[in-house]
Amino acid sequence: MQVSVETLGNLERRMTFRLPAERIDTQVGGRLKEMARTARIKGFRPGKVPTKVIEQRYGDQVRQEILDGMLRESFDGAIRENELRLAGAPRIEPSTDAAGEGELAFVATFEIVPDFGDLDVANLEVVRHTSDVEDADIDRMIDNLRMQRQGWNRVERAAKENDLVTMENFSEVDGTRRPPEGAEKGSTVVGSGAMLKEIEAAVVGMSPGEEKTVQVDFPADWRIPEFAGKTVSITAKVLEVSEPVLPEVDAAFIRSFGVKSGEPEQFRAEIRSNLARELKGALMQRLRKEVGEQLAAKYASVEMPPRLVENEARALANGMAEQARRQGQQVAVDQTQFMEPARKRVLVALLVGEIARRNELRLDQRRLNETMRLIASTYEDPEQVIELYRNDPQLMAGLQSRVMEEQVIDWIAERATHTEQALSFQDAIRQ
Repeated sequence: MQVSVETLGNLERRMTFRLPAERIDTQVGGRLKEMARTARIKGFRPGKVPTKVIEQRYGDQVRQEILDGMLRESFDGAIRENELRLAGAPRIEPSTDAAGEGELAFVATFEIVPDFGDLDVANLEVVRHTSDVEDADIDRMIDNLRMQRQGWNRVERAAKENDLVTMENFSEVDGTRRPPEGAEKGSTVVGSGAMLKEIEAAVVGMSPGEEKTVQVDFPADWRIPEFAGKTVSITAKVLEVSEPVLPEVDAAFIRSFGVKSGEPEQFRAEIRSNLARELKGALMQRLRKEVGEQLAAKYASVEMPPRLVENEARALANGMAEQARRQGQQVAVDQTQFMEPARKRVLVALLVGEIARRNELRLDQRRLNETMRLIASTYEDPEQVIELYRNDPQLMAGLQSRVMEEQVIDWIAERATHTEQALSFQDAIRQ
């Protein structure tokens, strides 16, 4: 295979390489013959399907698969031979100009990892946060679970904070009533902030059947144009008041969360385990951020691969746009505002990879299995989730990348100048 490498910029390279067409044809022919021996096609006996029929049906697909495999193999070999370290995925395209007789030529454009010089992490100053799950944290979680299952009992008294109030209301502005007839009906929990603060303040102390009118000053950008920037008279009538009723933490309540024994101690033990898993993830996220900021500051002057940074900025912009879309919003996202965060993310990712390479750090299989089992434990059938990871190369590759990054972050933090800072569980998980 003939290979030539050109320098297009400080970190951009162009590689031209050629593949013999005969080699591709030979591999395609061999694959089609193998398929012919086992293929089942209607109208032909197994193993008796003519090669021409196989070629018509599967030829293009097989040729593309063979070509893709040879391209990857040839490109990877050329990268190793030229001692280049790739930053991001290459763009490989056919090149008819460079092809000779009996050859297929391709041009790969790619970026390389910059030279970071000396990578000494000992002078980084890292704060490593620590925390534990306390009994009070378990009590707080049980209270939250009770709140999720709370019911409502109708009462004949004045409404107060945390009550569920059903009411109807109508508005008047500039002499016009909304709605023209009748009233709008709805329910809300007092103190939840779902109502305008003036209405919520008026509802407190009102009993079923009681009616009250309040004056509300609406902001100029209010979503209802008729009310925007105006003082509106709103009349509210309480129809029903209900107080919250929390379930008892009995065997039935405990079993509803998957603890078959219904025993309080086992329930608390499982909650502790879940909170510990959440805490571990939160502490690692804090450490990742802490180490990342230190690395980004120390190597801020190193030039980054521009296309890789642009791709990362585009991904960040698309992520924000998608999040807005899910919330029912249409937001015009400017990719340029993500260039600096993208540059820092690329810088840290390349540094982590380079530190792992120079120090010959290898993926810890035990840590990988522990992480996989930790993830699987949050599902009803953990073994099924583990099997899913083991049978899905893309899913497993993502997990391996995550675990390897955490290993390197830990390795850096252990060798850096670090101090420990204890946090409460609530503070630790608050990002």
